[in-house]
Amino acid sequence: MKSTLICVAATIFALMTVPLQMAAQEEHAKYHHYKLVDLGTFGGPDSTIFGGTGNFNNLGMATSCATTSVLDPNYPNINPYFMAQGDSYIQHTFRWRDGVLSNLGTLAGGTSSCGQWISETGLIVGGSTNGLIDPQLGVPEVRATFWLGDKPFDLGTLGGNESVAFAVSNFGEVAGGAANNIADSNATFFFPSATQVHATIWRNGAIQDLHTLGEGTDSMAYFGNDRGQVAGMSFTDNTINSTTGLPTTDIFLWENGKMFDLGTLGGVFSSLNALNNRGQIAGFYCFAVTPVISEGDCPGVMTEHPVLGDRTGMKDLGTFGGDNGNAISLNDRGQVVGRADFPGDVIHHAFIWQDGVKTDLGTVDGDPCSVGRGINSRGQAVGVSTDCHGNVLHLFLWDRGSILNLSGLILPGSNVTFDDPQFINDRGEIAGNGVLPNGDQHAVVLIPCDENHLDVDGCDYNFVDATSIAGAPQVVVRTFVNESDARTFGLRSRVHERLVPGRGFTGVGPSNNY
Repeated sequence: MKSTLICVAATIFALMTVPLQMAAQEEHAKYHHYKLVDLGTFGGPDSTIFGGTGNFNNLGMATSCATTSVLDPNYPNINPYFMAQGDSYIQHTFRWRDGVLSNLGTLAGGTSSCGQWISETGLIVGGSTNGLIDPQLGVPEVRATFWLGDKPFDLGTLGGNESVAFAVSNFGEVAGGAANNIADSNATFFFPSATQVHATIWRNGAIQDLHTLGEGTDSMAYFGNDRGQVAGMSFTDNTINSTTGLPTTDIFLWENGKMFDLGTLGGVFSSLNALNNRGQIAGFYCFAVTPVISEGDCPGVMTEHPVLGDRTGMKDLGTFGGDNGNAISLNDRGQVVGRADFPGDVIHHAFIWQDGVKTDLGTVDGDPCSVGRGINSRGQAVGVSTDCHGNVLHLFLWDRGSILNLSGLILPGSNVTFDDPQFINDRGEIAGNGVLPNGDQHAVVLIPCDENHLDVDGCDYNFVDATSIAGAPQVVVRTFVNESDARTFGLRSRVHERLVPGRGFTGVGPSNNY
């Protein structure tokens, strides 16, 4: 009798679960539209959201910089910190919130500024000119700047002329770097300065020198979290390596007054792209192999592998059988998104790594290559699907185990073509950059037309069947002349971009390889 009851119960359960499974499959196949919002400018041609983890928060607030209609009176004699933005116009830090773009201005006497990070509590940090000319560089000085509300505050230096703030915690602790007064020619790798630059943290209005690793002369802090940890890069010695043109450069994690060297896994250069609140760091390390096929993120001619690290060291996340890969973004669950090569180093796919398992996200609609850019705490990821040679063919959204043509989910009606997704926050909002028909670049945000975003003007709340967007028209985007130009576009200026004469901070930067 007991077995009969069990069989009957099992049968009833099976019959009940069939419609549930069918409903789940039906729901899985349907997705929301996205409304594209052009953040605009302050009267000039361009605005930008730099990639990384700090320019767009989970409340849908963004910061970076937008051009005004006024030409910079110092142009072309501009601090390379702003040359990276590529404009001769004065540019100001913006805060975008609830559809409103606010101009946060500059320090007293300054002309240009740019925001690098916005906390969940709305605190903004970055850099601003201060009206003075750096007597050693001959360009306007840039100072680390903290915006409390709409008011900017100069965070000072370590005795030199330059400083910058790259990250701020929800508690107001600021990470960045500042110059001292000791002459040094290698400091420009981290920030324009004729003197040494050291990683710094600002707490309660006081600046603290985090110093460097080993015998290194320079360092920079790019990330901070709510545990009081700071992550960045440091030279470890003063010997110039023939492959990089730099001293050995390691990732560090600083906490409780101590700087931990995460190493380079046998190479001479490692770099980071993200720090989470668990103290994990995502990035890449560089090493020489024969034959060498460089993806360009490494200085000199080397190959790279994605890494995940913490204060105990780093682990190589590997590739799909090729030479190159990069860990580009990281969430608080320890999920990493990036890209990795297949044998031959021509084809690369986006991946998500978690707990030792690397999942190939594939591409959209038969495109050969893809790159993962951002990931939120729900495991949703965004990136680009490309031809492997600098042409973005589709944008993608990874959601519920499937790669989707994000381009086909964007509602028509805007004259901005979104072609550079950088972030996805926990509300599913996506931020990045788009291009106007005349070539101007504007920062944009995609807002999902879902139950968490009701009454958004212009939203279509009908579901989209995933099969209907699989073969949607390809994105019409700018075509890059070469791979170097592709890498330079949309660079995350907050992360270790190397100073190249006449071009600003480009070259060693992030991991936007197409």
